Amino acid sequence: MHAVFTGLGALLFFLGAAMTPLDASARAVRLAALGDSLTAGFGLRASESFTAELARELAAKGHEVEVLNFGISGDTTAGGVSRVGGVIAARPDGVILELGANDALRGIDPSLAEANLELMLGELSRAKIPVLLTGMRAIMGMGKRYGEEFAAIYPRLAAKFGLKLYPFFLEGVAGIPELNQPDGLHPNYTGVREIVRRMLPDVEEFLKGIRK
Repeated sequence: MHAVFTGLGALLFFLGAAMTPLDASARAVRLAALGDSLTAGFGLRASESFTAELARELAAKGHEVEVLNFGISGDTTAGGVSRVGGVIAARPDGVILELGANDALRGIDPSLAEANLELMLGELSRAKIPVLLTGMRAIMGMGKRYGEEFAAIYPRLAAKFGLKLYPFFLEGVAGIPELNQPDGLHPNYTGVREIVRRMLPDVEEFLKGIRK
């Protein structure tokens, strides 16, 4: 009888250990990408979006990462302010923030775009969620002064909040016809792959900080 209970006890111990949740270091990291059409994958299949491609490339590098797509085509920084609460509610381990392109296309005052980005970053900071901030430029001929003021938003906010900054989301893709869809604004799948290729080292560095 004693041997039976010993065996049963060992079995229950084994099952209990098997049912114990994995610790945070063993589970997949969850990144949320909060952005506009460049994040959403406008004009592309879901499997060709920035988030899908980033997840694949991270997996190929041996990283277990889930990338949540919080991109909405046409969204501005003001729209991002209204949506950041939903991103926080998803409880990601980190956020890639990509917003501002539509503000620049509409000629929105850079100070308003900056104020909106600051609101989002403040909420994410209070929630203790690390952020990789991606910069944007005014690429549609809004004038030199406007372009300089807009580009300056991102390094200023990165310094203020102590964030890692990827200077320009469309680096190496903007203005190159073969990497963009016919509208000249949205990357095609080849363009998305180039964006991810260039950004990947920064994302990997970002992940190191999350896992500390």
